[in-house]
Amino acid sequence: MLIVMHIKPDLDAIASSWLLVRFDSQHYAGSRLAFTPAGTTLDPAKVAALGYRPDQVTHVDTGKGRFDHHVPERAGPQYSATSLVYDYLLEIHPEYRTDSALREIVSIVTEIDHFGEVYWPDANNPRYEFMLHQIIDAMDATPTHDDSYQAQLGHRLLDFVYASMKLHLKATEKLGEGITFPLKTGGEAFAILTGSEEILSVAQKAGYLLVVKKDKYSGHIRIKARPDAPFNLDAVYKLVTAADTVGTWYYHPSGKMLLNGSRKSGTHVPSPLSLDEVVAMIKKVL
Repeated sequence: MLIVMHIKPDLDAIASSWLLVRFDSQHYAGSRLAFTPAGTTLDPAKVAALGYRPDQVTHVDTGKGRFDHHVPERAGPQYSATSLVYDYLLEIHPEYRTDSALREIVSIVTEIDHFGEVYWPDANNPRYEFMLHQIIDAMDATPTHDDSYQAQLGHRLLDFVYASMKLHLKATEKLGEGITFPLKTGGEAFAILTGSEEILSVAQKAGYLLVVKKDKYSGHIRIKARPDAPFNLDAVYKLVTAADTVGTWYYHPSGKMLLNGSRKSGTHVPSPLSLDEVVAMIKKVL
């Protein structure tokens, strides 16, 4: 198949074509990408020159066809090329209805395509320049800009966004599986036995001043305090390392992280301490 989008493709054009390639692979795996000025369809002569028949061409975010929302009947904020492709996918793959990560991506892309980011908190903060849609738009301004590279890079980055979204949503669900306990210094702590690495940041963002995670697969333990927590982990470090002479522990200079292994550490020996034992030590000093 030949997927056609407008030149200088934005996030919506890229995401809609990504959905076809990744989630309708029986029709679109290995598809070639082509580009045309916004609002137009690819010239039939160019289609033929590329070796495709008209029935092998799908336009997204341009051409005013099924997957273009730039028409009066699909001008509302609930529509985008991405949402239109998503609706099509649900018709042929109803199992995608349970994919919450995919649904969130479609919703966010649609919001951004209608400039919904102007309502985000502190909307002019430079941190948003790190977001995918800003990076894609900035590629238009570079001397080495290339439409095909821009779209293919966008596809690869969306693969990572999709993986990240799934991990985030899974970690959010796990907030109901851990235990919480009050801290003497005020606030609450959260502890959980899980393989989810993302639970540490998700729990902190949920307001817990301290998060303790023991990996149920590797046995490693990670203890993290929020940056604004009114305490450090000095006393916890002393208790833990006195009780555990087997595991490899690293106490971060910030005083906010006590780590027994991580994705970056490689060879750290897991701690034999149980989650309950670590929680008991924390309760003694915090």
